[in-house]
Amino acid sequence: MREVFHRFSTKTSLAMGTPAAFILALSLIIGWLFTGPLFDFSNTWQLIINTTTTIVTFLMVFLIQNTQNRDSKALHLKIDELVKVSKGARNSFINIEEFSDQEIAQIEAEFKKVSDQYLTAKKNTYIK
Repeated sequence: MREVFHRFSTKTSLAMGTPAAFILALSLIIGWLFTGPLFDFSNTWQLIINTTTTIVTFLMVFLIQNTQNRDSKALHLKIDELVKVSKGARNSFINIEEFSDQEIAQIEAEFKKVSDQYLTAKKNTYIK
């Protein structure tokens, strides 16, 4: 079941990100607009587009989230591998996405401090 969903979500995400998919969606909306006079711009006519867009949006959220989760996981694993093999890198950063928000904020503050020191030193080099 997971493999079927994986293949389906991957293919659908790739297809929905194309210019052809955008043109198709735009064409459907334009077609719906042109049918307005046929239905006297009735509540049913409006309900059709509202229901359709709600259902499509609802389903696409799950597909996009699935793709994003998979891409994010793959990216984290690639970065973890680079950290693992890099001399001088802190191996404690492997799986940093599992750290608490407070731990990540502390590390971020540490890097900000290092960055500020680097930029100050660089600025002083240019001033001389």
